[in-house]
Order: sequence, then C-alpha cells, then structure tokens
Amino acid sequence: MSSKVKQRKTANEATLETTGVNEKILRECHELYTDPQSGLVKIAEELGVQILAPRKKITVLLIGNHSAGKSSFINWYVEEHVQKVGVAIETQGFSFVTSGKKRESLTGNATLHLYPHFQSLSEIDGVVDYLNTEISTSKQKKFPLITFVDSPGLVDGDMKYPFDVNEAIIWLGGLADLIFVFFDPIGQALCKRTLNLVEALNKHHPDRIRFYLSKADDAGNETDRQRQVLNLFSHYTEISKGFFGTFFLRRVMIQIAQELCKRPGLNRQGFDMPTIYIPNPNKTVRCTNQIEDVCKDIEKTITQTVQNTLNMLEKDSEKLIGAMKEKLDRDVETRRRNRSNVFWKVAYYLMSLTFPMLMVLSLISHGGLQGVTEALVGREYVSVLQSALAPVKVAWNVIPRDYERTVFIVLVGLSIALFFLASWLHTVKPTLSTKRRNALMHMVSHVEKSVIPRKKELYDQYLRQCVADHDLI
Repeated sequence: MSSKVKQRKTANEATLETTGVNEKILRECHELYTDPQSGLVKIAEELGVQILAPRKKITVLLIGNHSAGKSSFINWYVEEHVQKVGVAIETQGFSFVTSGKKRESLTGNATLHLYPHFQSLSEIDGVVDYLNTEISTSKQKKFPLITFVDSPGLVDGDMKYPFDVNEAIIWLGGLADLIFVFFDPIGQALCKRTLNLVEALNKHHPDRIRFYLSKADDAGNETDRQRQVLNLFSHYTEISKGFFGTFFLRRVMIQIAQELCKRPGLNRQGFDMPTIYIPNPNKTVRCTNQIEDVCKDIEKTITQTVQNTLNMLEKDSEKLIGAMKEKLDRDVETRRRNRSNVFWKVAYYLMSLTFPMLMVLSLISHGGLQGVTEALVGREYVSVLQSALAPVKVAWNVIPRDYERTVFIVLVGLSIALFFLASWLHTVKPTLSTKRRNALMHMVSHVEKSVIPRKKELYDQYLRQCVADHDLI
C-alpha cells in the first residue's frame, strides 16, 4: 500500500455539519453522565446502581500481518502523516490515533490517563511501555469522532514481542466498535498468528469484524488476485473448520460459491473481503478500489453509536428515576411501619401495666393499706378511688374463689407477655433524613425535567440531519 498521503482538502459542508452535530451529541451525552455535580454516574454511585458513561468517540481496532497497510490507511483517512509506514515492522506496540486541539504525542501512562476505560490494559505485563497516542488536529472525514488503534504487525517464527500481543489484541477487541482485519496480497495473510487471532475475535465479536484485502493495487492482474483469494480461503478452510460463511468476493470463480453452498458449516454467515488500496493519481490501476466503502462503514457505525448512546441515556435515566422513587417509596413505607410499631408498643406497654396497677390501687383503696391511704390523702379521695374501682371489684367477686388463684396467674402471665411483646416491637428501622429525602427528590426532578427533555432535544438535532422539520413530532 502506498505510503504517500494525498494533500488535505476541505471536506464538503454536509459532512462537516453532520460530524459537528454527531460530535456535539456524543459530547453532551458524555457530560450528562460525567458531570461532577449532577451527572448520572454520580447519582448511580449514590444509589448503588451500576451504569457506564458512553464514550465520545468510536474505537476502530486495526489488526493484520506485518506491512498489511494498517498505518497507511490511518494516514490516508486522517490526511496527515501521523503513523510511520514502511517495509520494516514500524508499529511495535499499540498506537492510538485521535483528534485534538494540537499535534501531540503521548506515552503509555499519559495514554491510559486519556483513556481510563483502557486502564485494565496495564494489567498485561510490559504493554504500558509500548503504548502511545498520536493527537492530530485533522478534521477530515469523520476523524473527530474516531479513535484508531493501530496494532503491532503480526508475524510467525522467532519474532519475540515484549508483551503478550495476542492477549492484548483480544482484550482491545472487546472494547472496540469496529475491528478491521487487513490481509496483504503477497502471502503474508497466511500468518498463523493473524488467523488464530481472527478466529478468537470472531467467537465473541463477529458483528464487529471487517475483512479487507489491502494493497490491492500491488496484487498484480485479476487472475493473480483470484489466485490469492483462493489460496487464502483454502488455508482458512483448513484451520477454521466452518469458521467463515459464504465467501462473496467480486469476480471470484462461481465454483467457489458453489462449493461453499455445499458446506452447511460455511453458510452460517456471509464473508466479504473488499479490495482496497490508497488512491494514487500517478499510478494506473485497473482493479476496483472499495476504500470508500470502508469510510461508509465507519460512518454507519458512528450513526448507530449516536442512536445507541441516546437510547441508553433514556434507559439509564428511567432506571435511575425508578431506583430513586423506589427508595423514596420504601422510606415512606418504613416510616409508616415505624409509626405503627410505636403505637402498638405504647399500647402493649399500657395493657401490660393495667393489671398490676389495678391490683395496687385495689390494695390501697380496699385492702390493708386503706387506713394508711386515708391518713395520707383523706377519706374523700379514697371514696372517689373506691367508686372508680367498683367495676373491678364487682368483676373480681364474680370469679369463684376456687379459680381466683388461676385467674390471677393468667393475668400476671398476660401482663408479662404483653410487656415482652412491647419490648420486641421497640425496633425502629432507620429512615432517610429530611436532607437526604430532599436531595433524592431534587435528583428525580433533575433527571425528569432536565436530562430526559435534553435527550429529546438531542434526538431532534440528530434527526434533523436526515428528515424534514415538519416530519418531527
């Protein structure tokens, strides 16, 4: 693939406008999540709910054998020479290429600080020293919305990597939105390490992988390209045992398609490998260049990411509102139960003390302490007390003398039981403080009246790029 990068030219206004709107939407969605005062992530942490802030850019991971043209493609897309290219293995580590305010290069630790969601990559021994980020000011195509991850060239044999390159690529594939696999046309595509990695990635992320036959302008004539595709496919069928689906490639012999249709294991998914190369006006090439289709695939992923981000914003908002309202409703129910427990606690205490109090009052008004009571408070007060306790005396006299002891024991036992029941009901569950309740209600109001309406406004801005204003409700 030619390393020559064409001169940067001004993108058309529609592309710039679309990129600007999508960039703004993704940025604002990210801020709605990460705002330190009222962001959804902060609210979720307080509620113990797990949500993740969306990224502001999509991640495109490029893998392939040594000299497959990965770095050249990035340079062409960015329209700036940010990556070294050549026959030698120029990319020995992982290089992140992103858009920013000024041209800058970052080392491993700075890269992980810039991309905290890649922090777990540091757990792979030796990889941090082979991480770097190239920041470009380019605004070409959709680059402001993309982070390219250029991986080390893959080779077999005695080549020693300073870290576990397979583990690192598989881990990055889990976070990437797109995985571009570049195969060169000179036989290096049969690198076993590349094929093993592609097979491993396809097990978990088949929808993210795209295959490209790069440097197609160096592949010779049409017969040579067909032979290379045949060789590549025959090697895949030997190692993958049904890994790839129907093999659709332009101008490839009909017999290949017929052979694929005979194999049920190869009919599970379509397999396409467009031919791409860096356009060079000084070079005459007769093969089809589908490199613009790569750009369209990136644009499609960006638009899908914008939609997914807006949809996730709504779902997370509803999830947090539900969690907060549930917490408030539980607090209301807890307060109601606490009031009920307090009421019955007091009632049981009073009932447990009723019989002992009546016994004592009867003793001092009718029993042996009557004289002492009259001397202390006077006969008139004792008479009033006797009148009040007259129903109790009548009820007690109704009880046969043989059962008085039994009734007495039952009443004492009932008083003790009521006392312990009242003690058991003393447990009052903790409730939210007034300050905390007000804070939760404020957060509910913020999400309902600020975040969700803002999400609708952002969705309208997104839709205005493709539909008329009168179509928006």
